[in-house]
Amino acid sequence: MPDFEEDVDEILTEQETVPTTASSLPKSDNEIEKAYADISFRVVYQSNNFFLPQISQLINGREVINLRPEYQRRLRWSRQKKSLLIESLLLNIPIPPIYLFESDLARYEVMDGQQRLNAIHEFIENDFSLNGLEKLGFLNGRRYKQLPPLVRRGLDRSSVSAIVLLQETRSDTDDPYLVRRYVFERLNTGGEKLNPQELRNSIYRSDFNNLIVKMARNDNFCTIFGIPKYTETDENEYYENPDRQNNSLYSKMADCQIVLRFFTLLDEKYIIGSMRSMLDNCMKRNMAASTQELQAHRSLFERTIEASAKIFGNEAFLLPPDEKGIRRISIALFDAFTVAIARREQRIQTFIDKKQQVHDAINQSLAQNLELLTGKANTAESVRERIKHVGGLLDAIPA
Repeated sequence: MPDFEEDVDEILTEQETVPTTASSLPKSDNEIEKAYADISFRVVYQSNNFFLPQISQLINGREVINLRPEYQRRLRWSRQKKSLLIESLLLNIPIPPIYLFESDLARYEVMDGQQRLNAIHEFIENDFSLNGLEKLGFLNGRRYKQLPPLVRRGLDRSSVSAIVLLQETRSDTDDPYLVRRYVFERLNTGGEKLNPQELRNSIYRSDFNNLIVKMARNDNFCTIFGIPKYTETDENEYYENPDRQNNSLYSKMADCQIVLRFFTLLDEKYIIGSMRSMLDNCMKRNMAASTQELQAHRSLFERTIEASAKIFGNEAFLLPPDEKGIRRISIALFDAFTVAIARREQRIQTFIDKKQQVHDAINQSLAQNLELLTGKANTAESVRERIKHVGGLLDAIPA
């Protein structure tokens, strides 16, 4: 996997401006009480408990609980972390509740707790053996069906509590995703908060979001960013390729965010505000995108990434060697080049035909304008300036 100019966590960190408080907010106790009584935002929930075998049965049935709704994060837990959860359950140590959303009457989507439910399901299904247990080390190497009967019965009587947000939950706007956004932003029950892209993926469900996920599977894209390619034909929706699980871009959905940056920056009039707001607004704008618009998006991205691969080969978006001789991929350079070339879609074949000239122009500019092309700043002004600079280099390539 290539090294990166930015650490993955840095790629996923997006500056956001906190809005100032309105001066018209109620101030007196009476005004505050009235405002509280009038607010229409209400979360309606109930609590349930599930025995572990019940959880596995419900997941296998796929009619009551959807463990992997399209907005969920990718599975990250190692075998040891899954094993430690099973050990906690065997020791009767309380674990945080899971959160479910009633998407339809008596049908539920997992909002928080996917990793825990998946670990329980996989173990009950005999999919992995226990590893790295701290208090019950004598069970290491055992799968569920290999547990002594007494131990297995002890695990079967363990339960997981669930908090279910019911359909009666309402918000004070017409935004159907407002409640989910509030819940996702405030939940931290599993110890791993959703990062900005996972949160975005959880809130703005649409065909456009599905397109982003599909484009992150593009062969050229995966090759450039060192992500194991999607060659398997396994149709099990719970299947996770172990190599991809260990890939930091994939596991944290940074691959999807890189794709989203491309679509976000295509139109200059939308390059305004913080990077986070730009990415969020792009998702919002495209939630109702038509089939024709989505097809155009797909075609442009595929052509742009294919052109990048043909022009740069195995050096796509690489910076010059640092003091240790290491060449790192620059997401800023990815932004600038892919957007600049996509804005000149009619000339893409020319740039491919004259790939050596394009390659030389970019390398020469990197030697002379490294800070301009790869500056850490993600401000709208710096992004616009980078794209404009690369556009100028492309415009200088003769027809």
